[in-house]
Amino acid sequence: MRAARTIATLDEIDVGDHVCWLMDPVDRFPDDADSFVSDGALFGDKVVIIGSAGAAHWANRPDRRSGRPAVVVLDPHRMAEPLLDAVQREARQADREGFRAVRVLTEADPRSRGVTASEALLEGELLLEEFAADSGAMVVCAYRPGHWDVATLHQAMCVHPQSLGSRSAGPGFRMFSAGRNCWSVDGVIDSEGAEAFAAAIRAAAARTETVRLRFDRVEMIDAAGMRALADAARQVPGRTVLVEGANDTVRLCWDLSGFAVPEVPVEMSA
Repeated sequence: MRAARTIATLDEIDVGDHVCWLMDPVDRFPDDADSFVSDGALFGDKVVIIGSAGAAHWANRPDRRSGRPAVVVLDPHRMAEPLLDAVQREARQADREGFRAVRVLTEADPRSRGVTASEALLEGELLLEEFAADSGAMVVCAYRPGHWDVATLHQAMCVHPQSLGSRSAGPGFRMFSAGRNCWSVDGVIDSEGAEAFAAAIRAAAARTETVRLRFDRVEMIDAAGMRALADAARQVPGRTVLVEGANDTVRLCWDLSGFAVPEVPVEMSA
């Protein structure tokens, strides 16, 4: 079962992981990602590099056993198709070619990827999260803190079930794929994580009319977290948020806070 966790090195990444690598100032890209890419050859995985940064470092590296191209570079600026479509195409091709799995590596950079809004970034990360969960791919998203404000980094971290880096203490919750348009929420949703929680819900709601949130692993949600949930649901018109697995305390507090009204398109159930 996929679960939220913090890892110490890229060597700990497992099939189906979607890792937010919050790089330290001393980290070097692509050199410090070389073990993740090299392990592709060791385990029989195909590697997909998103973006031109570091592409020459791994270009044309063959699979040691078959001689097939084991590293593919996708440049979002030169592609006619959506990025995720290209990644999924490479995954299908890798399966036909007999690779065990796909490893996806990207350095998230607003200057090279054209990302100007944090929620556009979140939408892309949610797509990669579903892809990792559905396909068993290993996805690593590297973030340089100097390129992003703290709020955006927290939002990015909360939609990755795994995190790496000494600065990886972000919001106390994670929201990750539990099926089609269904998201498992793990941890504590409080005032420190309320903004990130609202942003993640809005990003998920932008792609579907009904968003399912599984609260089985929610340890606690305070008044700020509930307000964030209610406000996010109202801010995306025509959408409904279904909260499943909420415990008795959460449902009672939701009712007593006045959120169980038709104006708030959130439905809570046990």
